[in-house]
Amino acid sequence: MKMDSDLLHSPAVGLAEEEEADMNDWKLPLAFMKKRHSEKIEGSKALAQSWRMKDRMKTVSVALVLCLNVGVDPPDVVKTSPCARLECWIDPLSMSPQKALETIGANLQKQYENWQPRARYKQSLDPTVDEVKKLCTSLRRNAKEERVLFHYNGHGVPRPTVNGEIWVFNKNYTQYIPLSIYDLQTWMGSPSIFVYDCSNAGIIVKSFKQFALQREQELEVAAINPSHPLAQMPLPPSMKNCIQLAACEASELLPMNPDLPADLFTSCLTTPIKIALRWFCMQKSAKLVPGVTLDLIEKIPGRLNDRRTPLGELNWIFTAITDTIAWNVLPRDLFQKLFRQDLLVASLFRNFLLAERIMRSYNCTPVSSPRLPPTYMHAMWQAWDLAVDICLSQLPTIIEEGTAFRHSPFFAEQLTAFQVWLTMGVENRNPPEQLPIVLQVLLSQVHRLRALDLLGRFLDLGPWAVSLALSVGIFPYVLKLLQSSARELRPLLVFIWAKILAVDSAEHRTMAVFILAVIVNNYTTGQEACLQGNLIANCLEQLSDPHPLLRQWVAICLGRIWQNFDPARWCGVRDSAHEKLYTLLSDPIPEVRCAAVFALGTFVGNSAERTDHSTTIDHNVAMMLAQLINDGSPVVRKELVVALSHLVVQYESNFCTVALQFIEEEKNYSVPSPANTAEPGNLTPVRDSPAIPRLRSVNSYTNIRTATTARNLNKSLQNLNLNEEGGPAAFSPGNLSTSSSASSTLGSPDNDEYILSFETIDKMRRVSSYSSLNSLIGVSFNSVYTQIWRVLLHLAADPFPEVSDLAMKVLNSIAYKATMNARPQRILDSGSLTQSAPASPTSKGTHIHQAGGSPPMPSTSSSSLTNDVPKPPTREQPATRPPYTPTLGGQAPHSHQFTRTRKMFDKGPEQAAEDSDEPGGHRNYISPALQTGLCDWSAKYFAQPVMKIPEEHDLESQVRLERQWRFLRNARVRRQSRSIIQRGISRLDDQIFINRNPGVPSVVKFHPFNTCIAVADKDSICFWDWEKGERLDYFYNGNPRYTRITSMEYLNGHDCSLLLTATDDGALRIWKNFADQKNPEMVTAWQGLSDMLPTTRGAGMVVDWEQETGFLMTSGDVRVVRIWDTDREMKVQDIPTGADSCVTSLSCDSQRSLIVAGLGDGSVRVFDRRMGPNECRVMTYREHGAWVVKAHLQKETDGHIISVSVNGDVRFFEPRMPESINVLQTVKGLTALDIHPQANLFACGSMNQFIAVYNANGDVISNIKYYDGFMGQRIGAISCLAFHPHWPHLAVGSNDYYMSIYSAEKRLR
Repeated sequence: MKMDSDLLHSPAVGLAEEEEADMNDWKLPLAFMKKRHSEKIEGSKALAQSWRMKDRMKTVSVALVLCLNVGVDPPDVVKTSPCARLECWIDPLSMSPQKALETIGANLQKQYENWQPRARYKQSLDPTVDEVKKLCTSLRRNAKEERVLFHYNGHGVPRPTVNGEIWVFNKNYTQYIPLSIYDLQTWMGSPSIFVYDCSNAGIIVKSFKQFALQREQELEVAAINPSHPLAQMPLPPSMKNCIQLAACEASELLPMNPDLPADLFTSCLTTPIKIALRWFCMQKSAKLVPGVTLDLIEKIPGRLNDRRTPLGELNWIFTAITDTIAWNVLPRDLFQKLFRQDLLVASLFRNFLLAERIMRSYNCTPVSSPRLPPTYMHAMWQAWDLAVDICLSQLPTIIEEGTAFRHSPFFAEQLTAFQVWLTMGVENRNPPEQLPIVLQVLLSQVHRLRALDLLGRFLDLGPWAVSLALSVGIFPYVLKLLQSSARELRPLLVFIWAKILAVDSAEHRTMAVFILAVIVNNYTTGQEACLQGNLIANCLEQLSDPHPLLRQWVAICLGRIWQNFDPARWCGVRDSAHEKLYTLLSDPIPEVRCAAVFALGTFVGNSAERTDHSTTIDHNVAMMLAQLINDGSPVVRKELVVALSHLVVQYESNFCTVALQFIEEEKNYSVPSPANTAEPGNLTPVRDSPAIPRLRSVNSYTNIRTATTARNLNKSLQNLNLNEEGGPAAFSPGNLSTSSSASSTLGSPDNDEYILSFETIDKMRRVSSYSSLNSLIGVSFNSVYTQIWRVLLHLAADPFPEVSDLAMKVLNSIAYKATMNARPQRILDSGSLTQSAPASPTSKGTHIHQAGGSPPMPSTSSSSLTNDVPKPPTREQPATRPPYTPTLGGQAPHSHQFTRTRKMFDKGPEQAAEDSDEPGGHRNYISPALQTGLCDWSAKYFAQPVMKIPEEHDLESQVRLERQWRFLRNARVRRQSRSIIQRGISRLDDQIFINRNPGVPSVVKFHPFNTCIAVADKDSICFWDWEKGERLDYFYNGNPRYTRITSMEYLNGHDCSLLLTATDDGALRIWKNFADQKNPEMVTAWQGLSDMLPTTRGAGMVVDWEQETGFLMTSGDVRVVRIWDTDREMKVQDIPTGADSCVTSLSCDSQRSLIVAGLGDGSVRVFDRRMGPNECRVMTYREHGAWVVKAHLQKETDGHIISVSVNGDVRFFEPRMPESINVLQTVKGLTALDIHPQANLFACGSMNQFIAVYNANGDVISNIKYYDGFMGQRIGAISCLAFHPHWPHLAVGSNDYYMSIYSAEKRLR
């Protein structure tokens, strides 16, 4: 249908109004759009923890092998004159050769000791092959699995050979002897690190790799073929974990520049600052720093490890810069391995970056294995040059005049650069280069506060940022700082810790509680420490804090501290913690209620022995929890099932007794199922049309029992029930069916074979509300268990599948144990079995069916349950049990009186241990560890950005722009429809849509702003696009067989629409992602009205939705109007109707706080919800003589009430007047009626198969009896009709499955 094009583009029409309408849309609150509705309740996906060093290593032994042969040059090297001479900063020719050799060795050891003082150093000066072998093997023996370093200086021997040999000496120094790298590998073993300072050192690296490969192949051969000669020999060590650093490539000679030391590579690796400063002075640019000479450099004051001195500061800056270059250039895993695993290796590699820079300037390329990407051109080196420049420029005045040293601005500038990155920060850019420097700055008190602040802001960007920071190595630093006493650091540290903990596993107090909650999570030492630290009392004081997140985490923290930790539970009992937590059970925030349920659940879920005192407390807690049975939030109810499951595990034997009673009771009691009492007058006939299309199965968060299976459930159960003759037996869902075909339809998540089917449980639930079970059991302490069993039965029929699945697991677990442990009255054998289970693939057909129908009592009399001192059972037979397969005719498992102490079925002393594996290989449904993802999901909050503005507030974000588009569309619809209605509507019979619906339409609802209409039949919803005439979606609503959908509403229709469906059993379900290409998902569901008995004659459930307040009014076959606050997901108010009949129609007006209800007895009642329950009924009109079909309250400030009864009398009331101000008579026998909120039209549908449309004066403007086309087929009996809230469109559903839409004549549109 095309809208008037000139209207669409005319800017003049009501522009001011459009803007105003938009403003109202922006102000409207949204329902069910919180994170708990849009996300799965589970924790963050754990990021791979590459930063946690599983294998920290230490280099514990160092072999220093020097082949200098001072005074004799090797034959294959022609030296220049003058030539580089210094070894370890000593001129070997300045003393006797032997003295020089020893001094150089001692010096080299000192240089290494600066980096690793605790290692064992062994020098081997001008050695023989045997000496090297002895040295290496003894170091490896002592080092065990730790790392050994082998430093080789080959300046006095020939260059390495291509065969993979280096040179040493013979005993009397008359020959050079080759030493194979292969042998060296064997002696050194792994893990090792090798440093080669000699010409052509790259050859050694290549040979090393070839030999390592050869070893790997030998190892493989030996592993595959044990008889191979290689396998007989001692296996060579694998060389995978070896690191090599070589001074130059295979074809290069070492530099001979006389200004440089001869061991330039060793100097770079062990005395980096000294060589870096010398090299800086040798550059041309050094002339720009006046007065700095090589001699002056020797006099730089300070110590390397004192950061306040010039030398120490340079060393600190050098560390930061080399670390930063490595972190930015290396792949993460390589960075972790080389720069974070071993202190000495990290230092050598940082210094290796300097070696690469310096030696490349002399045409030498140092080599490493594993190989590093080139770093000598990295921009950070310029920052190093600048820092050196600033430091050296002060030297002359410091040394000559003794002026004070000015600290380098390096760290402050790098923090500023980091800050700039943060202000521009987005996720998909490169990470900030300065991150490792920020880490170094944490060491300095001067910049610490600023660094922590920036770090916190960085971590706030999300888990990816935390993961980056951890990869740099932030963890030990922050851990150290936490112990510092500086108060001003605490809030920042807590923030940072919360970020780290949230990824690994608002307010500072909340974060502190979060950290404590992480510390006590399944960690006894943490629990003990926190118990000593008075944590419970501190937490209890915070329970009434106005900040909901704090309340939530305090409760989670309490729940975790006494989880399986009895001393904390008793401490809680002494502080009456459970009573203080009760107040949170009615907290306005669902997550807080949820956390309180969690805490109370772990409170009763302690596995310690029970005393009478603790049992009483458990009972009190259980009864408090039971009040949440109809909580509006499924998150809370899921947590409730888990909390009650702890109780069930705790008092298992008592619950088994109750379970048996219920199973027995349910078998003997037939429940009149309303579904079977369909009468001819019923407007929702059972579908039998062959044209039913396959329903789309719905992927709600778990599998919803899809429509087809729910309908076939009965059939599949009936098919099982063949008696011996093969004829059908009387069907009762009470038979404990375990057939696979039935269990597949029970909506169980992992298709456990359930003992109690959904049908059985549903029937039990209804039995228990009819008959009083207490009289049966007659035991006082049992009543708590009976109540809790009822609560679980109720939760098993919960409209939200995740809740019902959990409850089904708990019930079936107990039912299984109860039936397995109860001794049937007679021996079952295959002949006497009343049922068999042909469809069951397993042999586990546990159909308990006694001939006498008496309950299989656990002992001779039920009163034995109250015996205070149960006698230990006497047993003669040995403790073995046959697998329980009734068809074998074996005896069923024995049992005895239940004791009151909490043990699994106490079978007497011998049979306690081997009873854990249940017969028949049944796997337990319920474990004490049953839990929801609440805590982990709550922890996700701390991993998400807190400081970033949310997307919906970001004016440029996609979310915001889409919303803007929707609001403009809404304004256009309002404006155009208003202009059409203002022209006056004289007819309404132009059929713009007709289609056959998959089921008989029972409720229709137009979407207020797009071209979609929802049509509900008994238990499914179909979506049509009325403009294009095509079907968009059809899915199953998930309500049980005997219930029907009686009402629908669009929530957030102006924005992200959700669909609410109400069924006549009082259940409300809310759907999203319908009518688009995605799968419909259930957002939430809850029991809006309890104690509603579905009947075909009643009004079912009627609702009215108030978007402005987020309130939902519900009523129907009950005596109250119940108001739900969807924001809090709580019942806010019950308004008694004061009538004995059902409510058939509801209409409310938020401006005046009025609710109008039409009733089945013909009365129209007006309530003011601001008043108390006794005086809130402000007006009752009793002018209709029969059932009110519709009562409508106009939304204007002086809007009237319009009500219509089945007799066709339309009455207008002014809420302040006791009598009607106008009456119109329409057709009798009304079945459906709707009133157009804008156009003052009303349409009546009748049993007599026609629709009449009236205007406000009561004149008929259209009579519709036939469909257009279809050779003028007559319209069926009208089952439902509805006006569009804005356009003059009327949707009509009739019993012949057709759905049609009529509109005003074309010229108007």
